[in-house]
Amino acid sequence: MSDLIANTRPGDNAQPLTISEISQLLKRSVEDRFGFVRLRGELSGVKRAASGHLYCCLKDEGAVLDGVMWKGGAQRLAFRPEDGLEVIATGKLTTYPGRSKYQIVIEGLELAGEGALLALLEKTRARLAAEGLFAPERKRRLPFLPQVIGVVTSPTGAVIRDILHRLADRFPSHVLVWPVLVQGQGAAEQVAAAVRGFSALAPGGPVPRPDVVIVARGGGSIEDLWSFNEEIVVRAIAECTIPVISAVGHETDTTLADFAADRRAPTPTAAAEMAVPVRADLAFTLADLASRQRRAVYRPVELGRE
Repeated sequence: MSDLIANTRPGDNAQPLTISEISQLLKRSVEDRFGFVRLRGELSGVKRAASGHLYCCLKDEGAVLDGVMWKGGAQRLAFRPEDGLEVIATGKLTTYPGRSKYQIVIEGLELAGEGALLALLEKTRARLAAEGLFAPERKRRLPFLPQVIGVVTSPTGAVIRDILHRLADRFPSHVLVWPVLVQGQGAAEQVAAAVRGFSALAPGGPVPRPDVVIVARGGGSIEDLWSFNEEIVVRAIAECTIPVISAVGHETDTTLADFAADRRAPTPTAAAEMAVPVRADLAFTLADLASRQRRAVYRPVELGRE
């Protein structure tokens, strides 16, 4: 019977622990040892719960690690996590006693280099293109001579000055500027809200409704221009009821906003040139037409005199 019943012997230092006790010991050991870690891996099984929490796995060729990001952190992410993206996750390791597993509680999530950023860009482009947001038949013609021009950009940068100067040189126009951030946290939401705000203006209301909208920003790196690749901005431009000119970055820069807009301008100055004709050229054309009209009227008279 001595082999059937566990007995505690005097001086025994291997006292049996409960499952909860060993789980708590493991939890403290893991959290003390790995209180802060940065892990590189590929996202898999990304799922955003109704509560707002983000659940995923980080994996490489040899192992898989579960991860969770609480609602507050998930809302502050600068990109939309998708399966297959290579990321750098910052957080702390902890254990989940209910399933005898360990996981990382993610506090920050970043793309692992420009290659991962370009991969995310291509995934988003393909997905939105499949919805028809970039289809050529959606593109509208720009008005020949807009009376009111709406500009979505930063009110303090060189971009708005370049646009205003170019418009003044070509054809002085009524310009409405909707000030927004064009880079960093919250920029995409502000740009999308501005485009939708212009689109929602009623004709003949207290605030004149633009005939064309220019979304503009100066040049920069792919990270600097990333707000104009965000889905919220692309959808706002595609759904805008006013023709939109995208003028983001320099001539070699391309964003998803360019695909969604009715026209893409290589620079903000070029966008102003697209928006209005040259007033002097119009005046010359009108004077030439008036001269031709006078000649057409007088020619029968002259023939009659002859």
